[in-house]
Amino acid sequence: MATAEDSKTVKRAERSLLIVMAAVVAVVAIIAIIGFLVMNRPDSYIEGQAEGTTVRISGKLPGRVVEFYVEEGDTVHAGDTLVCIHSSVMEAQLTEAKGMQAAVDAQSRKVDAGTRSQIIQAAADIVSQAEAAVTITEKTYKRMQRLFEEGVVSEQKRDEAKAAYDAAVASKSAAQSQYSLALAGAQKEDKESAAGMARAAGGSVEQVEALLADSYLTAPFDGTIDQIYPETGELVAMGAPIMSLLRADKRWITFNVREELLNDIHMGDEITVMVPALGKREIKVKIYYIRDMGSYATWHSTKATGSYDSRTFQIKARPVEEIKDLRPGMSILYVHPGADN
Repeated sequence: MATAEDSKTVKRAERSLLIVMAAVVAVVAIIAIIGFLVMNRPDSYIEGQAEGTTVRISGKLPGRVVEFYVEEGDTVHAGDTLVCIHSSVMEAQLTEAKGMQAAVDAQSRKVDAGTRSQIIQAAADIVSQAEAAVTITEKTYKRMQRLFEEGVVSEQKRDEAKAAYDAAVASKSAAQSQYSLALAGAQKEDKESAAGMARAAGGSVEQVEALLADSYLTAPFDGTIDQIYPETGELVAMGAPIMSLLRADKRWITFNVREELLNDIHMGDEITVMVPALGKREIKVKIYYIRDMGSYATWHSTKATGSYDSRTFQIKARPVEEIKDLRPGMSILYVHPGADN
């Protein structure tokens, strides 16, 4: 049978257990209350991210990537050579275009040079012969005319001499015309046509050379090589991006806020933000852009509570001073006095 002493011991143990349980419940309740308060009092941070201007480098020349002169992460300056692309097809077209240009230029020079000197000399000789014939036939005609007047020769003989003289004069006129044409050379239209063909051939060469100029792509501005897409030896199409270049002088931050927080944010304001990736460094930025993000970004409240729909606005701001290590994608935290209300 249990003694009175045993009964007291059991009661003391039960009492101690109740005290411990009560203490545990109290501790859990305190922790729950603290957690509830913390959950309902969040840090007044508005989170955004850093942005930057990234340009894709591409060319007009389809071909094979021969060599890269940069790697991802390299800092480059405007005009630095980035990559070499080789196109055997375009080089063959350039050779063909230059050959066509040489042929057209030769033809154009021939037209511009006019008639050959041998042809001109031959025409001049014909004129001389025609002039000699005119002189002889003229003397013969005059002699026949005197003899006819004296009644020595018949009228027919005189007429034959006159016909021979007239024919010699006509031949001289024709010879002089041929000589004039030989001296003048090609017609004006022929010269203009030859000049036009020469310009067209030169334009074809310039067009192919302009494409081949993209064999070596250069940096359009100072920046950092963000990403390289093809590998050495791969074929690339016309206009295909080869790499992306992150501009060195274009950095900004973007974050979104509900419209009720805009009362303390104005265009042109300078605010302080924190960059966790830079050792929680605080930097000053100047707001230059505030815009409604549209219906797709609208937060719909519960109508039953009597509240209203609150639109979301996008804020953009530029660092007041250059932040060398600020890179796109880094988180940006802004402490807004009304963010936890």
